[in-house]
Amino acid sequence: MLTIHKLLPQGQGLAKVLLQRAATVELDWDVRQKSRFAATDSLGRELAIFLPRGQAVRGGDVLVAEDGSLIRAIAAPQRVLKITACATHGTAFDLVRAAYHLGNRHVPIELQPDHLKIEPDHVLADMLRSLHMTVVAADLPFEPEGGAYGGHVTHDGHSHHHHSHGAGHAHGHEHAHSHSHDHAPAQPAGGCGHAHAQPKAQGCGG
Repeated sequence: MLTIHKLLPQGQGLAKVLLQRAATVELDWDVRQKSRFAATDSLGRELAIFLPRGQAVRGGDVLVAEDGSLIRAIAAPQRVLKITACATHGTAFDLVRAAYHLGNRHVPIELQPDHLKIEPDHVLADMLRSLHMTVVAADLPFEPEGGAYGGHVTHDGHSHHHHSHGAGHAHGHEHAHSHSHDHAPAQPAGGCGHAHAQPKAQGCGG
């Protein structure tokens, strides 16, 4: 068994040829967010990973074993909800608003210029559709934003804690819940929330 205590973010400092020759290990986010876990690499070797507490493993990071072996981490596809603005009725601002409401719920979110990803949650999916978002289940790699929950250490070396804003946390959380409840009753199944104007509109369901 190879014991690993060291991680190089995105293989920083390693020659490209070393990265190409390195063994790989494919892990989903449930495993990669842990500091201590076991895995098996592409060469069939058992790995015992013991990283500093709070350090998550990102796709492209390189684990360094005690014997000098290099193992490149790959973000495994997993079930996620891909969130985009409604192609028929939406605007780019809708994605910003969706990210805000998800952030108030302190769930892991992957932020991309044209979409968001979260782990499957039917309550959040209904809330997002009430905000006129298109929500689709898919199997994709998941790389949530660092620091969005629990103080995971990001690759810039800083620890982020979502409770650091103190009293503001409770206010934002309560507002977000009341907002979703206001919209949820008007949400038709599979729609983006605009179906009251166009009952058969497509492209905003999931």
